[in-house]
Amino acid sequence: MKATMNQEKPISLDHKENSEIHQVKQWLQKFSQALKSGKIEKLQNCFSDDAHWRDLLSFTWSISPFEGGLAISEGLLAFQVDINADNFVLAHGRTEPRKITRLGVDVIEGIFTFETRFGKCEGVVRLLAEQPSKAWIFLTTLFELKGYEEKNGVRRPSGEAYSRNFGGSNWLDQRRLAQAFDDRDPQVLVVGGGQAGLAIAARLGQLEIDTLVVDKHKRIGDNWRKRYHSLALHNQIHVNHLPYMPFPPTWPKYIPKDMLANWFEAYAEALQINYWIDSEFISGTYDEQGERWKATIRRGKSGHRVMSPKHIIFANGVSGIPYIPGLPGLENFTGEVIHSHAFTHGGAFDGKNVMVLGTGNSGHDVAQDLHSHGVNTTIVQRGSTTVVSIDPSAKLNYALYDEGPPIDDCDLIASVATYPLVVKGYQLAVKKMAELDKELIESLIQRGFKYDLGEDQTGHQMKYRRRGGGYYLDAGCSQLIIDGEIHLLQFDSVKEFTKTGIICKDGTETQFDALILATGYYTQKELVKRLLGEKVADSVGEIWGIGADGEMANMWKKTSQKGLWFMAGSLAQCRIYSKYLALQIKAIEENLLS
Repeated sequence: MKATMNQEKPISLDHKENSEIHQVKQWLQKFSQALKSGKIEKLQNCFSDDAHWRDLLSFTWSISPFEGGLAISEGLLAFQVDINADNFVLAHGRTEPRKITRLGVDVIEGIFTFETRFGKCEGVVRLLAEQPSKAWIFLTTLFELKGYEEKNGVRRPSGEAYSRNFGGSNWLDQRRLAQAFDDRDPQVLVVGGGQAGLAIAARLGQLEIDTLVVDKHKRIGDNWRKRYHSLALHNQIHVNHLPYMPFPPTWPKYIPKDMLANWFEAYAEALQINYWIDSEFISGTYDEQGERWKATIRRGKSGHRVMSPKHIIFANGVSGIPYIPGLPGLENFTGEVIHSHAFTHGGAFDGKNVMVLGTGNSGHDVAQDLHSHGVNTTIVQRGSTTVVSIDPSAKLNYALYDEGPPIDDCDLIASVATYPLVVKGYQLAVKKMAELDKELIESLIQRGFKYDLGEDQTGHQMKYRRRGGGYYLDAGCSQLIIDGEIHLLQFDSVKEFTKTGIICKDGTETQFDALILATGYYTQKELVKRLLGEKVADSVGEIWGIGADGEMANMWKKTSQKGLWFMAGSLAQCRIYSKYLALQIKAIEENLLS
C-alpha cells in the first residue's frame, strides 16, 4: 500500500467541518477555472512549488507521476487538449473534507469528482492547512468509461436471456458453454488464477470483455491451499477484500491459507469467471499484422489448445520459478533437498535434523513449522534481514484503513503518493517501528542475527516493492531464534556442503538429514523469457521493482510489447489496480485508446 498511510493521525475530529468543505470547494472552482483558461501561470498558482500529482488514466491513459508545481501545470495543460476535463466538484456521499496530518504535514484532504470526454473520474486533493489556496497532493483517477459502465448495482443485467427460458438454455447451460470456449477464443487470456488473476478477470467481466483464466493447479485456490500447513495472511482482513465481494464480517482478522483458498473457489463461481483448472500456458508468439497472440495451452491429459487472444495478462505473482543458487559442494550432499515452494508440513521431517537456508518470510515460517513438530532445526542466514512485528509494527502501514472511511475511499486515498512520498512515508513508519520493536531487534542482534532497516531506512515494504523479499513479518519465529530453540548459522561461515551436512571455515562440522532452500524466486522477466522468448523479455525489461518514473515497473499498465500486461501484488494492490488495468483494455477494445 502507499506510504502516505504511514503515521497519519487526524489533527482533530471536533473542528467544524464547514470550513474544510468550503476551502476544498473554493480550490476546486479556482483550479477548474485555471485549467479552462489554458494559462500556465494561473494553474501553477493552484499548487505549491513542491506539489505532487499522480494520474491513474484520467488524463494520461496510464499511471503517471508528476512533481513540482510547474511540471504539474505543464502536464495538465498538455493532456487537457485531448481530455477536456471539466466539472470538478466535491464528491457527493463520500468522506467529507477533513483536517488531518499526512507525512508530518497538516493538510485539508478532500475527495472530488470530475468528467472528461471519455469518462467519469474521481480524485483526492490535499491542501496545505496553513495555505489552503495551494494543493500539495493531487490525485486524479478514471472511475468509469462513458457508455461502457460496469454492469452492477442499478445497472445489473436483467437475466432475460436465461430466466424462465422455457424450451431453451438456462443459466447453467450458458455458463458451461461460455467456459468451454468451443466456439470462440477469448479477448483476454489471464495466466494465473490467484488473487491477481481473479481480480482482473472479475473487473473485465463487469466490462463485458470475454476473458479466460488458465491455471496449472487442479483446483481453484491451490496456489494457497498447497502451501505450508501453518500459513496465514500477515495483514488484517479488512485490507484484503477482492473487488465486488468482501469477506464475511464473521471471519478472523488473519485469514488461514485454506480458508482463503476456498474463498477463491467461491469467488470464481459467484463472479462467473471463466476458469480452466489443470491448464498450463506453455508458449506464446505475437502476430504484429493480425494484432493477436498465438497462445498454446496444455490442458491436463486432454492435449493442447491453441488460442488467439488479443491480450495476455500474466497474473502468476511476483514470484514464479523457484531460484536455487549455486552452493559449494551441494552436489555431494546425499540428504533430501527441496525448495520452500514444495514444503508443506513439518511432520514429514519427524526425528530428523533439518537446515533451512534463508531468513525471509518463507524461511522463518518453515523453520517455525519444523520446530513445532519437534524437528531439530537450524536456520541459515545468507544476508541481512528486516524483521518486523506483525502487531503492532506491521499494522502501521495500513493505519488509513482504521481511520473510519469506507474501503473505496481508503483505496482512493491510498493511491495518491508518488515515489518520493512513498519513500518518506515508509521512513516515518520505520522510525516508529524500530521504537516499537526495539527489544526484539536488540535481542536478535545479540543472538548474532544480521539485521537492517532496509535501504534508506524504508523497511520491509520498500524491500517488497524493490525486490519482493529480504524481510520477515514476525509470527513467533524470532523469539525461538533468540531463545536458541531454533539454531542460527551465518552462511558466510560455511566452507562447503559435504555428504552428510556442512563443514565450516573454522573446521567444525554439522550433520543434517535435509536441506530446505528458502532462497526466493526468479524474476518475472525470466518467466517471460521462457514462455514468450528472449526478444520479448528484453523488450519489456524488468517486471516489478521500481521503474525509472518511480512507479512499479511494467505493472498494471501498457508495456512495450503490444497486448502484454502484468498483474501482481498483495490482495489490496490487486483490488485497487485491477480496475485501472481493466479500463485500459476496455478503452483499447472500444477504440478509445490506441
